[in-house]
Amino acid sequence: MANSIYEHHMNSHEDGCDSCRTHEHEEHDPKKQLALIIISGLLLAAAVYIEHKLQLHTWQLLLIYLIPYLLIGHETLEEAWEGICEGDAFNEHFLMALATIGALCIGFLPGAETQFPEAVFVMLFFQVGELFEGYAEGKSRESIAHLMDIRPDIAHVLRDNKQEDVSPEQVTVGEVIVIKPGEKVPLDGFVIAGHSALNSVALTGESMPRDIAENDEVISGCVNLSGVIQVRTSKSFGESTVAKIINLVEHATERKSKSETFITKFARIYTPIVVFAAIALALLPPLFSGNFAEVFPTWLYRSLMFLVVSCPCALVISVPLTFFGGIGGASRKGILIKGASYMDILAKTETVVFDKTGTLTHGQFAVDAVHPDMYDERHLLHLAAHVEHFTTHPIGAALRDAFPDEATDGCVVSETKEIAGQGIRAKVGNDVVCVGNTKMMDAVGAKWHDCHHVGTIIHVAINGVYAGHIVIKDKIKEDSASAIQGLKSLGVHRTVMLTGDRKEVGEDVAKKLQLAEYHAELLPDDKVNIVEKLLHEKGDGKALAFVGDGINDAPVLARADVGIAMGGLGSDAAIEAADVVLMDDKPSKIALAIRIARRTIIIARQNVTFAIGVKIAVLLLATFGWATMWMAVFADVGVTVLAVFNAMRALRI
Repeated sequence: MANSIYEHHMNSHEDGCDSCRTHEHEEHDPKKQLALIIISGLLLAAAVYIEHKLQLHTWQLLLIYLIPYLLIGHETLEEAWEGICEGDAFNEHFLMALATIGALCIGFLPGAETQFPEAVFVMLFFQVGELFEGYAEGKSRESIAHLMDIRPDIAHVLRDNKQEDVSPEQVTVGEVIVIKPGEKVPLDGFVIAGHSALNSVALTGESMPRDIAENDEVISGCVNLSGVIQVRTSKSFGESTVAKIINLVEHATERKSKSETFITKFARIYTPIVVFAAIALALLPPLFSGNFAEVFPTWLYRSLMFLVVSCPCALVISVPLTFFGGIGGASRKGILIKGASYMDILAKTETVVFDKTGTLTHGQFAVDAVHPDMYDERHLLHLAAHVEHFTTHPIGAALRDAFPDEATDGCVVSETKEIAGQGIRAKVGNDVVCVGNTKMMDAVGAKWHDCHHVGTIIHVAINGVYAGHIVIKDKIKEDSASAIQGLKSLGVHRTVMLTGDRKEVGEDVAKKLQLAEYHAELLPDDKVNIVEKLLHEKGDGKALAFVGDGINDAPVLARADVGIAMGGLGSDAAIEAADVVLMDDKPSKIALAIRIARRTIIIARQNVTFAIGVKIAVLLLATFGWATMWMAVFADVGVTVLAVFNAMRALRI
């Protein structure tokens, strides 16, 4: 509650008074807040003791009770004043301030009893609710702190036949830069010399490294895996792909819809009703009585009592505690929800958009099928694994993993040669084995044939004769299918997959998982554009969730109504930008998170209905002068205790 109001203040405070600006950037320190509550409670007890032991004037008692009141309530009073400055006075802070100040003033009316302890106690109770909310919301996160990991700090630029190491911002369009193995591409451009393989998973999510040679385009943020290349830059750093990704995240969070908590929404309606009802209670009966001066103090006392009774203490404690319970229960299941407002959004989710690589699939290559034309499957794998033994390419790793005992089988590998854009040739024993693409098969005269499987096809030729092929692909996670079915059982029928992979790969995964739709061959800005379109198409009052794991997903995670990141293998940038993190990388936990959110909302609504019902009953008693201050406090405490017990059910999943 407190954090969401702070958020609202920061968005709408441009025209506020200068005195209100200093408070908006303060952060709640739970330890400091707890210490204030304890100290204020002790000071309240001391003030009550002094009141009973000493005969003091009303104004002297007021000064004593003001010490714990201002200590525990100064932030609430400041929030109320900020609301007035901004023209948004009717929030729960204004109601708490008005009610407790009214309680402090009651004792100065003719024939009225002082209500100083009650005023401090009510404010103390309110701060306990704030403390619960502060724990539930947690500290604000820095969404793009880890994005800087994809930005290279240095570019090796060739000037006057010498290599200079400069900042990427200092390289102009048309200059030549050198990129060594293991380095990130600093700027967009075209290869003018050399060949290599680029890992573009950070940008496109595409798990397969891309082979590049002269005249091929490269984009910044990719990692150069093997050879040294020279690139002529085509864009300045400010216009490069890596800079655009950072910019996308920064501005996507600004456009993200901000969900107000129920208490804030409730206060906008409840507070003005209570305030105007109290004013009417103080003025209308005396006006119609015919003896205004005589009866006005009585009705003013009742109106102030009405305000004190109307304090939504039970609500401001039970509702945040319910969300806190839901968040705690979810965390025990490996689901980290970064705030109560996201529970509300999760409960309304009707569209779930997935990244493919690392989210629905493992993000690691593995041998999917072996189709030999000669020998058997094991021998074909044995030869291919030997040829790929020394390469750092992920395809080589997949082949070696499929035949792990290659090092102990006694074969001798010699004359290994990597052919750019084709594959690797080596001598295994007395046989010349070529492992690569169709270009390599054509070059050695092997009559290859295509495969009906979807994936990366690795062809093998032995002594110029076609020996078969091996299908390598990124395997679908074991529980991805159950994740989609679980979402459909909750009424989430629009499931969409976005991927940087080829169309046929995306189509194959979408068909196997029975996804409603898919979009392939996408860059990060394409993903943002599609999510923007889906956001406009969703139903009123409904939400869109995006699930991803890579740095390239950070802009979309930030733009969606609720971003869900894979925490086990996911990038730091994705985890920081997300609102929900699945700590074990299981997509089936998405349906569980939605179920937890919906159950939490139901429990919160039960507490609200119960608390408001009791509150209305006590307000009616206060209207006719039958309620005492302690009756009001007791009603609040009793309702709160019952609501807390109900809220604890949210912890059980």
